[in-house]
Amino acid sequence: MPIHGSDTRPAVTVGDAALHREELFAAAAAVADRVHGAPAAAVHATASPETVVAVLGCLLAGVPVVTVAPDSGHSERQHLLRDSGAALWLGEPVAGTRIDAVPVDLRARSASAFPEPADEAPALIMYTSGTTGAPKGAVLSRRAVAAGLDGLAEAWAWTADDVLAHGLPLFHVHGLILGVLGALRTGSPLVHTVRPRPESYAAAVAEHGATLLFGVPTVWSRIADDAASARALAPARLLVSGSAPLPATVARDVAALTGQVPVERYGMTETLITLATRADGDRRAGWVGAPIDGVEARVVDDAGHPAPADGDTPGDLQVRGATLYDGYLGRPEATAESRTVDGWFRTGDVAAVDGSGQHRIVGRKSSDLINSGGYRVGAGEIETVLLDHPAVAEAAVIGLPDADLGQCIVAYVVRVSGTVGTDELIDHVARSLAAHKRPREVRFVDALPRNHMGKVQKAQLVERG
Repeated sequence: MPIHGSDTRPAVTVGDAALHREELFAAAAAVADRVHGAPAAAVHATASPETVVAVLGCLLAGVPVVTVAPDSGHSERQHLLRDSGAALWLGEPVAGTRIDAVPVDLRARSASAFPEPADEAPALIMYTSGTTGAPKGAVLSRRAVAAGLDGLAEAWAWTADDVLAHGLPLFHVHGLILGVLGALRTGSPLVHTVRPRPESYAAAVAEHGATLLFGVPTVWSRIADDAASARALAPARLLVSGSAPLPATVARDVAALTGQVPVERYGMTETLITLATRADGDRRAGWVGAPIDGVEARVVDDAGHPAPADGDTPGDLQVRGATLYDGYLGRPEATAESRTVDGWFRTGDVAAVDGSGQHRIVGRKSSDLINSGGYRVGAGEIETVLLDHPAVAEAAVIGLPDADLGQCIVAYVVRVSGTVGTDELIDHVARSLAAHKRPREVRFVDALPRNHMGKVQKAQLVERG
């Protein structure tokens, strides 16, 4: 998975820290010296240059990267480390992490060179959202990562002449694979703003000449509410929105202030990015484009027959191609269940496709995946933690529409006793899981609606609003 670029400008700028290409690769080689031969390495994926150096060092050494969110709870973190088999922890030590820590020193330098690993070798083990239980590790090969980035570079005319800016977290596909590895592969300088604030994006354009900007709908919503910062983005060549559908009102407001509608794209941990609106394509809010090079997509009904390509009839979205994961680590049954008999990956999302091959994402087949602030949050994982509280008898978690976050996390709880309160349960979840997974609201009920099989009817909870 070769990475390209020149040395004339900083290759990576994170906040106030900047590394030129030679410095970046020498520091990463020093990490590679320390991790070479490890079965996998966990990276404490803070929004920092140390994270970039750590990830690049592992890739140089051929060591699979396991990204760990900086706000992960203890039980979540321990599951990732145990399940992945990570032998090393890169970054600042965290209490209770019982594997050897490798400090990442930006001043360290090494001239070591390592053989390029095979294309099929694993590059990353990225964990899913835990929709139906504990998160699963999706094994992503170097070939899949390269194919996805090259396909997006072609669709977006992304070259070394661009400057990419974003402030997204560095532990998932959008912020890390697209937002760091994409920049390194194309050779375009990266400016990471640490936090996705409107004024930081405006500064990236004014001070660094950013031409390509990544954000989630929450970011674009906040930019639309900051007219001065939004107008400062006008010189940028391409605005990109992902991780959740972009509301039409936000797309309209951003376009009015910047002169362009953000392009949207679609993907998930297991598939990376598979659909994308082209830079020179038709931009419609809620539409995520056509398959990138090397990818096929189809929309089918419950019987597996193609849905009408009328842009309106929904069906199951299935994909196959070069960007797909190799499987869930240590879970062959789950891997097999994720694919059809003829080799298509079942995304679990519902989409509509029009006659030109453009896709619109309708939503999940179930209501168990919540898109909140650009994060994909699994309801099952939160419910499991809530049920660990001694005062909780039953719990059901849903996402409700929210103007800022897209969806806010709401928990319906049946109490064993009437003593536990909302704040205690929210804090209980926050102690075990990442901060963005805690419920924004807890609603106490006498009973959860269930069908004759005992399954909670979440659609009824959503209807209550």
